[in-house]
Order: sequence, then structure tokens, then C-alpha cells
Amino acid sequence: MAPIRLQMADIRRRVGAAGPGTRLAIGPAAGRLATTPRMLRYREALGLLPARRQGGGHRVYGERELLAAACAAEIEARYDVSPRALAFALQVLADPDVAADVRLLGALSHRVAPTAIAALDFEAQKGRSLLHLTQP
Repeated sequence: MAPIRLQMADIRRRVGAAGPGTRLAIGPAAGRLATTPRMLRYREALGLLPARRQGGGHRVYGERELLAAACAAEIEARYDVSPRALAFALQVLADPDVAADVRLLGALSHRVAPTAIAALDFEAQKGRSLLHLTQP
């Protein structure tokens, strides 16, 4: 299965992404994406879509928003994850503290190899222990 980044041209064709400057209201955007306005609002609330509003506060969707929604739906289907799980994955990528916590869990659960720095820290701690030195 090809990575999604290599399938963006196909995704563009499928959603019929409009050119720059074109804006669709939520109903037509949902129709183009074969989803519902409610799902678009949900994905926006999770941070999977940028929130764009026009005068009067109505949501509008341009090419970037349509592609983000289609890409999110493709990832969710491909990896069998919920929109909430996908939003958390984005949070891991964007927030260094969350990323560090998840990396720690991965190392503790033996699902992710420890980083080289973690291995060096372990070796330093082991050396201090053998020499009966205290932590710096």
C-alpha cells in the first residue's frame, strides 16, 4: 500500500478540490467529501481541519480544508483509527512533552527502541551505580 503522501493527486481528483480562492459552504463541502456536515464539524473541533469562517460565522471550505478532511478520512480508514485517535497522533507530533511521554511508554512497553541518548543515560547511570556515586 502506497503512502498517502504519494496518493495526494488521486485524493485531489476524488474530492474534486477546487482551485485557490474557491470556498464551499459546509453542505456542499460534505457532499463533495461523501461525509456529513456533522463529521466536518467534529473533525474541526478535534483540530483535524483548520477552522475557516466567512462573514456571519458560517464555515467555509477551500482546497486546503477539503484535502485535510479527505486525508484524515483516508488515514482513519487505512489504519482503522477514530478521528479522536488521529487528533491525538497530531498532538504527539506537535507537542514535545506529549511526544516524550509517548516515547517513554513505547520504551517501557518494548514497542519503541530507546533513543541513543536514553541508552547513554542508562550506561552513565549504571557506571555511577557501579562506582557508588550519587546522581549529579
